Amino acid sequence: MKNSRLIIFASLVLVGILITQLNQIPNLDKQLLQAKATLKQAKTSQKQSQMIVFSPQSQQDSVVDSTKRVASFVKTFSNQPTSSYPDTLKGMATEKVINELTQTFAPSVTFSDKAHYDVPLVGLKNAWGFDLEYLVIAKSDAQSVAYTITYDTDEKQVTDMSRLNLKGAFDNEK
Repeated sequence: MKNSRLIIFASLVLVGILITQLNQIPNLDKQLLQAKATLKQAKTSQKQSQMIVFSPQSQQDSVVDSTKRVASFVKTFSNQPTSSYPDTLKGMATEKVINELTQTFAPSVTFSDKAHYDVPLVGLKNAWGFDLEYLVIAKSDAQSVAYTITYDTDEKQVTDMSRLNLKGAFDNEK
């Protein structure tokens, strides 16, 4: 009789443990999916790093091409009326950047004819990875304007930008 009670008690404990383990399966599935996503992201990051390290010429070509595109982008928006931005900048920048340019970043000098801006400086702030960061200066006879620009080499377009205040050598606004 004592043995049967002990067997029943042990069976109940084992059934309780089994039920607890079965309830853990959904949580373990979530953890597995999260671990797989993290692993995939780590592998992608490792591939990107290996590509930069093992093929510096490819990275250099990508940076040169991106620099030309950023300079062209700045020349385009600096020398166009803001009303034409949605058409002329399409494909060169994200909608967010085009909207910001239309509302806030357009050069502030207005003449009967819009001043012509040149881009004498396109400086690379960060060349590692697939989002390159640039410092760009657009210069006209009346003013110079500086921008920080983030360029996505995968999408091949400007994804973020901000206007900077200039002090010193480029500050020729009157």
